[in-house]
Amino acid sequence: MNTREQHFGFQQKLLVLALLAAFGPAHAADDDLAKLIKPDTTVVSVGAAVVAGDRKDRGIFGQYNGWSENDSGLLADFVVIKRDDETGTWLNAEGRNLGLDNRELSFSRQKQGSWKYGVEYSEQVRHDPRTLNTGLAGIGSTALTVNSLAAKGTGANQNLDITRKGYTLSGEDWVTSHVLLDFSFKSEDKDGARPTGVGGYCSPSVPGATCPTLSGALLMLAEPINSTSTQLEAKAHLIGADYSLTAGYYMSAYQNDNGSMRVSSINGNLFDTAGSAFSSGSGANTLGGLLTQPVALAPDNQAYQFYLSGNYRLTPKVQATFNYAETHARQNESFAGMGLTAGAGLPASLNGAVDTTLTQVGITARPISKLSFLANVRFEDVKDSTPHALYGGTYSNATNTSQKANSKAEATYVFPENFRGTLGYDFNWVKRNVPGVGSTELTIAPGSLTSVREKTSEQVYRLELRKPFSETVNASIAYLQSMRDGSHWINLGSTNTTYPLTYQTMRWADAYNVTGVFPTTMMDRERDKVRVMVDWAASEKLSLQFSLENGEDIYSAPTTKGLHGTSMSAYGVDASYAVSDTWKATGFVNYNQQGVNVDHNAGYIARIDNTSTNVGVGLVGKLSGKIDVGVDLNYLDDRNHYGLASGNTAAAGVLPDVSYRMLSLKLFGKYALDKNSDVRVDLVHQNTTFDEWTWGNAGVPFAYSDNSTVSMQSSQSVTYLGVKYVYRLK
Repeated sequence: MNTREQHFGFQQKLLVLALLAAFGPAHAADDDLAKLIKPDTTVVSVGAAVVAGDRKDRGIFGQYNGWSENDSGLLADFVVIKRDDETGTWLNAEGRNLGLDNRELSFSRQKQGSWKYGVEYSEQVRHDPRTLNTGLAGIGSTALTVNSLAAKGTGANQNLDITRKGYTLSGEDWVTSHVLLDFSFKSEDKDGARPTGVGGYCSPSVPGATCPTLSGALLMLAEPINSTSTQLEAKAHLIGADYSLTAGYYMSAYQNDNGSMRVSSINGNLFDTAGSAFSSGSGANTLGGLLTQPVALAPDNQAYQFYLSGNYRLTPKVQATFNYAETHARQNESFAGMGLTAGAGLPASLNGAVDTTLTQVGITARPISKLSFLANVRFEDVKDSTPHALYGGTYSNATNTSQKANSKAEATYVFPENFRGTLGYDFNWVKRNVPGVGSTELTIAPGSLTSVREKTSEQVYRLELRKPFSETVNASIAYLQSMRDGSHWINLGSTNTTYPLTYQTMRWADAYNVTGVFPTTMMDRERDKVRVMVDWAASEKLSLQFSLENGEDIYSAPTTKGLHGTSMSAYGVDASYAVSDTWKATGFVNYNQQGVNVDHNAGYIARIDNTSTNVGVGLVGKLSGKIDVGVDLNYLDDRNHYGLASGNTAAAGVLPDVSYRMLSLKLFGKYALDKNSDVRVDLVHQNTTFDEWTWGNAGVPFAYSDNSTVSMQSSQSVTYLGVKYVYRLK
């Protein structure tokens, strides 16, 4: 299913103190209390902003805020909060970024404890930070024409965008004092294009092929996007003194107006990796014929779910919870309707059907004042009833039937000296569909994997200790260990002569293959993880937080190849210091490292490391009774390192590091013109530098077979200046 839940709009600012923090100067405590009691407030801000630099300088900075395309723009926002004292009715309206392409609007009315309705609307444009230089024609449509370029960089520059427009309708009503009904309806339209591609090769050894020599090509294309995602949810809540019960219905639907895309024609010669030109041909059995076949896009699909959940207080110290859900997911768009042609003897559509049943029960208890306990069991049963067919000519579509169980038990006890200890145990298992061997049952090609497992299980032990060492120092340490193993490996080779339609169950030693490929999610794994945290209120003005986390995974399977282990570590310090009653300073340092050790089954041994360092300092305060100022300085350094060695007699290649560095300076100033109005100025300067070899290296761009290239300026510098007038109407 391709539908994913989208969240449109933004959260309501119901607390007036939060509103004042965003728009207004500080007021006396009695004024704040009065505004909470009767918070009628209207705040309007209007202004303008300009951005320096060209589009290439703003590619990263303006991906989602519109500033990659626009040099200037209107700043317009408003917030309205009204309460009718006679009826107890609230009105909330809010608008953000109304002059930009990521605008948001919302409106709601409610009578607390009685009814509520609301509507939200939002837009967002994602501007691809990379520039395509290409001769491709028909961008945005399902029929594309590849016009080969005589040389790299001689095509037209294209920047692809994706526009999202969504709205939400919601409402709720208290039918009685114990029954609440609520619903929400969400819809999002998505239009635009994103980079994609097709590739293939033609070999004279393939029966029917007319290519004289082995030839291959990779073409850059633009996938057209024109889809709608819809979600509907309706719930009924029954609430009593000792229980609550919720029954609901949820529906999601994805509709893609583009079923497939294709290259209509290839004009001109293509180029091989050495830069030599060749003709792709145009017949059905040529490379050109292969590259101009239709490419399926995401099909329409739907999902429907019915669920029931609740909790019940068995005794004053014991409470039980439960959840039950039935989900039916369907994908049955016809191949012909998508612009595809089904092969002889194949069905007209996939007729995909997956049904999922979820059951969960839990209990929490506090038998004595110093002891609390919780236990939870969750079971998921996934049944894939999609019919099998030999779409690839030899192997069928896979069956994704599985069963999963997750159980958890945890106890917390308060020891003498105020030590708080938590001991937990988890047991999880997964049972997968076992592939069969037969004309229409084979879902995994022998040779693609060495062996699979029908069942894996994992045990997790958790221990945590917390201790307030004083009124100013709190510390905790947690340790986690998990061990995963599973059933016998199942050999995917055709070695079972007694039962030829069933894969052979193998013992560990029998399944051993020095260069075998074993799925990572099925391999034995041992995980160790430790976390330490300290909160220290060093003084009334200074507070510090320290965190440390380290973890390691060790994998093993009947092979010397594959994933061997991973590691991670994270260290952080956060500080806050009240310089005076009107000035506050903050700062943080975070360091993260992740590593992967992998041995390719036929070549290299790699140690891949990602390290990230993030440092920031900030200062906010008042220069006078009318002037507020603030500054934030942040630095990010993120780096991928590829340590390669040879896994056999072949020499190992060398990949350069990929690095991303960003320095960001943000300044703001606010001047109170009078009690109800301010002028605010924001100045942002961001400098970004990155080195990567994905689309080019050492000044040489990667080129597709038609000489199309993809680029992004490696050093980007942008400055933003915004000025707005803020008025509060009482």
